[in-house]
Amino acid sequence: MSFTSARPEDRRQVSDARALRALAHPLRLALLNHLMAFGPQTASQCAEVVGSTASNCSYHLRSLARFGLVESVDPVDGRERPWRSTATGLQFGHTDDPALSLGVDSAQRMLVEKQIDDEAALTRRAVAQRDELPEQWQDATMLSGYALRLTPQELRDLGERLDALIRPYIGLTRTDPPEGADVVALHLNAYLHPDAVRP
Repeated sequence: MSFTSARPEDRRQVSDARALRALAHPLRLALLNHLMAFGPQTASQCAEVVGSTASNCSYHLRSLARFGLVESVDPVDGRERPWRSTATGLQFGHTDDPALSLGVDSAQRMLVEKQIDDEAALTRRAVAQRDELPEQWQDATMLSGYALRLTPQELRDLGERLDALIRPYIGLTRTDPPEGADVVALHLNAYLHPDAVRP
């Protein structure tokens, strides 16, 4: 995997139902997640990782490009053109247009469910490969769960503080990674426990 120079942070809000539905396609989401983690990659490089063909990846990358989520960049060696994500992070949210809100909410739910499945699969792969890692990476791996007692405002505050701690390490924007730095997947989810008693 190749790493490229850091870019300015560009966290994008996606609220268009068509773009959300496009992202909910399993291969498109995998391609975008890969580009956001590893930087510019060719369709052939992506195909090796996502388990598809280069031509199929090219088709889906072009679909993502139609929504402004990826773009092609000039090839380094004059051969196959790499693709990169246009944003360094995405947020999904509601639209202010009531006529579109139902489609956005439905597409957003579908996308979030797909992301949860993908994150669980990625974690399972990491656990399965853990014994093959150097000992320092094995020791640094975190798989933790917590049951907190918070108000909604405390949860928002905690999320903002965690985000501020994490943001300097984002791969696409980090300007000073030390030797030995590599791509690390970090997923944090926080929500009212489904079994909690509601007032």
